[in-house]
Amino acid sequence: MEMSSSLACLAALGHESRLRAFRRLVEAGPGGLPVGELREHLDLPPATLTAHLNVLRAADLVTDQREGRVIRVRANYDRMNGLIAYLTENCCAGSGPCAPVPSTCKPRKTGGSK
Repeated sequence: MEMSSSLACLAALGHESRLRAFRRLVEAGPGGLPVGELREHLDLPPATLTAHLNVLRAADLVTDQREGRVIRVRANYDRMNGLIAYLTENCCAGSGPCAPVPSTCKPRKTGGSK
């Protein structure tokens, strides 16, 4: 990931509501959430959530898909992992007491027993 892309992601995540929305979508896994369910979880007015989602979309941190009358929003894990890799690629210059950083986030598979 280039610096300009990283800055776009960080700027998009630099607002409490957008960060909460993105974290909730990451938590939801690859199936994402319908916009209405995300809005209820965040307790935001529809127009406000739309504006925040547009910023996250512009940074390519979320994608959406229309399913009939419902719009489902999903976290873009590849983009998130690219940002994490960019931020940690030179951690401690390869030496020192850095804690191991997971290389990628892989959402849990849904279904089956817990």
